[in-house]
Amino acid sequence: MEEYFENKEVTYTLVKDGKLFIIEHVPARVNLETGEQIFSPRTVERLHKIVWEGREPVRFVQAPVFEFA
Repeated sequence: MEEYFENKEVTYTLVKDGKLFIIEHVPARVNLETGEQIFSPRTVERLHKIVWEGREPVRFVQAPVFEFA
């Protein structure tokens, strides 16, 4: 079975120290069947730099939190 990937912009989420970070418009290779997202090493470095250097976010969102219990 062949896997089909497409270049897309996705939303990346990361939890660090109990805080949720959302980064929009991230380039990724996306598997069209499974939705798996693959990021280049350069993109991963930029994602971590954005979070760790404490940039000012462009906006804030509120989100409900649920337990899977």
